[in-house]
Amino acid sequence: MKKQNSAWISDWRPDDEMFWTTQGKAIARRNLIWSIATEHLGFSIWLVWSIVATKLPQAGFPYTTDQLFQLVALPGLVGALMRFPYTFAVTAFGGRNWTVVSGALLFIPALALAYFVTQPETPFRVMLAVAATAGLGGGNFASSMANISFFYPDRIKGWALGLNAAGGNIGVSTVQLLTPIVLQLGFVNLYLGTPQGAHGLYLQNAGLMWLLPLMIAVAGAFLFMNNLTGARSSFRNQLVILRRKHTWIMSYIYIGTFGSFIGYSAAFPLLLKTEFPQTTLAVAFLGPLLGSLSRPLGGLLADRIGGAKVTLWNFAAMSLAACGVIYFVGQKEFAGFLAMFLILFVAAGVGNGSTYRMIPTIFREERVRAAGQGDGERAAALKAAGLESAGALGLIGAVGACGGYLIPRGFGASIAATGGPNLALQIFLLFYASCLYLTWRHYLRRGSPAAQLPESLAEARG
Repeated sequence: MKKQNSAWISDWRPDDEMFWTTQGKAIARRNLIWSIATEHLGFSIWLVWSIVATKLPQAGFPYTTDQLFQLVALPGLVGALMRFPYTFAVTAFGGRNWTVVSGALLFIPALALAYFVTQPETPFRVMLAVAATAGLGGGNFASSMANISFFYPDRIKGWALGLNAAGGNIGVSTVQLLTPIVLQLGFVNLYLGTPQGAHGLYLQNAGLMWLLPLMIAVAGAFLFMNNLTGARSSFRNQLVILRRKHTWIMSYIYIGTFGSFIGYSAAFPLLLKTEFPQTTLAVAFLGPLLGSLSRPLGGLLADRIGGAKVTLWNFAAMSLAACGVIYFVGQKEFAGFLAMFLILFVAAGVGNGSTYRMIPTIFREERVRAAGQGDGERAAALKAAGLESAGALGLIGAVGACGGYLIPRGFGASIAATGGPNLALQIFLLFYASCLYLTWRHYLRRGSPAAQLPESLAEARG
């Protein structure tokens, strides 16, 4: 294998079975491990305000419920916007290089949070700006997924992308499980010389706890990851994905899957505290955990039976679960509410994996169909499809991440206007119905050009 230097790889042929077995598999696995580590921390910091916001009143911050939901929601919006430049950064600067930079940027929200949560007199607009910096963690997903898509052969790309995404998504459950515990550990602050928290609560730990893991992840990415010269492309060349119809269809659908996962993850702890104040926040991490663990299953099922079929049935399941949540919120029955929400999380996780698996398949088949019959033309079409699908993965992920803002803001606005979350849930239900229809119309309906994608993928595997 030829290398330009120790960081750059110029000869990369994952679909060549001999190359993959003798060299490619080990390198791809090493890059995947450190990609997951950095992305995991990105998700953790992105969603840290989902827990911190629930503790601010106890620490003396005089914010309203709607303002607390805004603090939870804004990192979702910023994270979605950051995914646009992060998507193109991989092809511009190299996957390894950008992983190092994006990981180092996470020190900003961690340190800013650690300082300002010890200042109860902080104006809301300032705290809103501090929360916004956590959105840097949301950008990591786009660059990580775009990068890993280049390393794996098409036949197992769904599994690799699902594993990479799940490793990152679990960061949501990690932050929601560990943060309430770490907030009680005063010895951490005594060691660092930071002030004691109000009422025995050390909110600054929610930022300080990530500093050492970030140092390890950034160093690991620098030492053990690689850039691929074949994955380089100009920003201008990548803009072609904006003209692809399927880019926007899949973006809309992905709001329904990933947008639901990240939006519910952000809002769930505060929603629990608002609707069932007698319950403990300790159960909040279960939803993101189940949603994360189910994501690789969605990619695997998509590899086997087709992403569109899996996605369609997931939207049906999410619609039924949303109806269940509406019913149990009205009945104020916590067990049923929790069960329905966990189903929502699992279905969203499976849908994340299946929709993301559809994207490279769609772009690959469209390019191959438009190419000539010669081997050279087919090879050029496959390379172009790889670059386009990497850009599309990031762009669609960016649009989908808007759910991280829309869902918490929807709950906050619904509670402020009606006293409860049901209005927001009814709107979400209608949205799932529209996603189900679009999936059927464009990717399963008889006569639709894209309806043959699962069969085309099966042929490619064979």
